Amino acid sequence: MNKLKILNDPIYGFITIPNSLIFDLIQHKYFQRLRRITQMGMSYLVYPGAHHTRFHHAIGCVHLMQQAVNVLRFKGVTISEEEENGLYVAILLHDIGHGPFSHAMEHSIVNNVSHEEISLLFMERLNTEFNGSLTLAIQIFKGEYPRKFLYQLISSQLDMDRADYLKRDSFYTGVAEGNINSERLITMLNVVEDELVIEEKGIYSVEKFIIARRLMYWQVYLHKTGLVAEQLLIRVLKRANELHDLGVDLKASKALMYFLNNKITTDNFDEQTLDVFAQLDDFDIISAMKEWQSHDDFVLSELCKMIINRDLLKIKIRNKNIKDKSLEKRLNSLMETYDISKEEAHYFVFTGQISNQAYQIKDKQINILHKSGKIQDIVKASDQLNLKALSKPVTKYYICYPKDKV
Repeated sequence: MNKLKILNDPIYGFITIPNSLIFDLIQHKYFQRLRRITQMGMSYLVYPGAHHTRFHHAIGCVHLMQQAVNVLRFKGVTISEEEENGLYVAILLHDIGHGPFSHAMEHSIVNNVSHEEISLLFMERLNTEFNGSLTLAIQIFKGEYPRKFLYQLISSQLDMDRADYLKRDSFYTGVAEGNINSERLITMLNVVEDELVIEEKGIYSVEKFIIARRLMYWQVYLHKTGLVAEQLLIRVLKRANELHDLGVDLKASKALMYFLNNKITTDNFDEQTLDVFAQLDDFDIISAMKEWQSHDDFVLSELCKMIINRDLLKIKIRNKNIKDKSLEKRLNSLMETYDISKEEAHYFVFTGQISNQAYQIKDKQINILHKSGKIQDIVKASDQLNLKALSKPVTKYYICYPKDKV
């Protein structure tokens, strides 16, 4: 079979699959599941075009990694064939552990198990199936390989993951502010003492990248309508778990029922759980919500109707903490209107906070290589005063409540 296929991507044009191992991993059922996992959770309720999947994103990341390897080799950085393959495998599989609706349900299906941990479990299982050919990729993914810059290409503040998702999410949402020049950024990459750096000429591209990230968070990832939809989705699963624990009969797919029947944590995430998790995708959740719309439980059916019909809660965002008095007033009003308990009312009236920090000054810094050989953090190297401000977290507070009922 010819395994060096070419895929047509709307962002980069034609993408070549670099070798037969990558082809076989893409063909594997674990990876094919990513076609059924939305990249941006519930954001399609705000941006109708945002229906792209984790599958698109992972393939795009491999393409950018190929460019990065070529650029670094051209600049004299030695990368062996094994290291190159390790990079491609690690970036291809970096998101394979995402559950339904990506980040929206990360801690709803399983308890405090991150998608990175599940990705690692998938990679270890695939390593057994592929006779140890993923060993180096796993070392790089875990940050255990001695050449630090290889890990930085997978996970840092300027990695191939971010370089793809900003550009891709910008394209599919139509939010032009997020459209970064990923090719320019990659062309400016270099390595000094096993650390990834950006050459001085690329400083403005990095500034644009950081500002684009900030704008995408406020305009897209933390958009208030997407935010309230994700909160409702989390509450659907929470209510389903609560009812199931009380012995209430719920209809759902086998895979979803497994996670309702079992409280899964890091300690009991075994091989059987991984197999069931590999069956779980967005369609399990959507079909369950369609079924639960007509459930006898008022809370569960109302939450599901809100999401399915996009008749969401009202959300107000403030710069200051929401006062308890404001929350209590709305809770009491809803309890009276529907004759429900305070616990039940809390599913529809609640507060929370969101935070946006475009650049983290103390974590995995983006370093600029000056012509003199001096290396500086982007905040110090840049004459753009805004970058210092962008390294400080901005927190906002929100309150959600039913539109007409309160």
